[in-house]
Amino acid sequence: MSDHREVAVLRWPGRTPPIDNGLAALLAAYHLRTEAEKGEPVAGVDELPDRYRAEITDPRTAFANDVVLVALLGDTAVGCLVVNSLADGQSEIKRLWTDPEFRGRGIASALLGAALAHAAEQGATVRLSVWEWRTGAIALYERLGFTVTQSWDERDQLVCMRRTV
Repeated sequence: MSDHREVAVLRWPGRTPPIDNGLAALLAAYHLRTEAEKGEPVAGVDELPDRYRAEITDPRTAFANDVVLVALLGDTAVGCLVVNSLADGQSEIKRLWTDPEFRGRGIASALLGAALAHAAEQGATVRLSVWEWRTGAIALYERLGFTVTQSWDERDQLVCMRRTV
């Protein structure tokens, strides 16, 4: 098992500019990789759908009502996760991403642990959706107690999962 004591998870915004820049880079990598995996590769951020491009270019506005967690190794942003608060007593985890260069160090687990702790403070059930081809992510979610549930999303190949905290 990975030792993730060296990983610091910070709530964003409100931190130093390198975290701001690091978050944008992480979100760009996430969206570019996702579009490629869906069979819709784009050459760069400027070709992403508007809603995704807005997250990258202005994350403070895009995530103004959400909790954004950024994982740091030293001063380097190496992972991110967004927690949306939903009106029905649920939180939704979105945009979990670890820089591929830093995978296998417990970063995703640390981010998910912080997200689950936040949801517990809110007394919320946590849900998420993940593309079915991301089998490593699904296995991680299952290890952390998430179970597959009926889909709330119409998109093909999307697995919806839920966990009570």
